[in-house]
Amino acid sequence: MRALVVYESMFGNTAAVAQAVADGLTAGFEVTLTDVHERPPVAGVDLLVVGAPTHAFGLSRVSTRADAVKHGEVRAGAQEAGIREYLDAAPPLAGLPVAAFDTRMDTRFPTGSAARKAMRRLHGLGGKPVLPAENFRVGGMTGPLVDGEIERARHWARQVADRHTASAA
Repeated sequence: MRALVVYESMFGNTAAVAQAVADGLTAGFEVTLTDVHERPPVAGVDLLVVGAPTHAFGLSRVSTRADAVKHGEVRAGAQEAGIREYLDAAPPLAGLPVAAFDTRMDTRFPTGSAARKAMRRLHGLGGKPVLPAENFRVGGMTGPLVDGEIERARHWARQVADRHTASAA
């Protein structure tokens, strides 16, 4: 089975979580991990996982990506496109199993969730959620990830793989 993990990352935190998610999926899937600016096709995959940083309570926009540049050096291609635009251009998913995760600041008060917004869009495209959206915490706008989040991401991905396998049986 093939899994596609597509991520958007400004400062590298979401990319690190995406790598951990890809690692966690390898027991049950042949995994392709790719940055959203490469606009990977969904055709031929058995599971689609998307990951994004939470910007202004949800998925990033052109304006929030431009604002992020003011806070530190961003990864190459990070301003080109986000998960929002990727899903806007996505074909109907017709029951394709999907999962979503995000990174968001570790604050006392909720900061919204890009993963929940992405999951709503995936469901609207006809995707079938495997598990609820998951959030991974960063210590500040530019990071770093809170201790333990990489291992938690691997564990979450194993749960996604297990649930997918169980539902496919």
